[in-house]
Amino acid sequence: MSINTQVPDSTGDHLAIQQVLYRYSRGIDRCDQKTLKSVWWPSAKADYGNGEVDALAWSDEVLSALSSMLRTQHMLSNILIELSGDVAAVETYCRAYHEIDSDDGPLELEVGGRYLDRFERRNGEWRIAHRRYVLDWNRNTPSTAQWDSEFYSTLARRGKRKPDDPFYTGA
Repeated sequence: MSINTQVPDSTGDHLAIQQVLYRYSRGIDRCDQKTLKSVWWPSAKADYGNGEVDALAWSDEVLSALSSMLRTQHMLSNILIELSGDVAAVETYCRAYHEIDSDDGPLELEVGGRYLDRFERRNGEWRIAHRRYVLDWNRNTPSTAQWDSEFYSTLARRGKRKPDDPFYTGA
């Protein structure tokens, strides 16, 4: 078996697609509706396991749910892109952390999964036209966060939702 070690001549397309995925994570984690919606084509569909829905409508619904959580972080890796003209099949691994309040105190919910996306390039711009999410694993435990312990108390700049996050405030 041989492994293709050549850098594709479509490096610019690969980077543009990765930037869309990174904007998705920022939009989700900061609950930034404008950023999140910028990753989808207007006619895009998304299927996170409950059937195919309008991706822009899904964006509104998911931000409503996520804004009630204490914090989230979506980390992307293993981005494999197969280009075919103005269409790209993209598989992206995602590990997502969510902390929520419960009657028993904060809970940490962590999931590992993959986005199976069809990207389309229109007028030179790449966006997601269709997404299917695959859940590979999950873990749910009481939170062990120690925000005011000696190790973390001096780290006063902490992630928040838009518009209070340091990315938006410059603080």
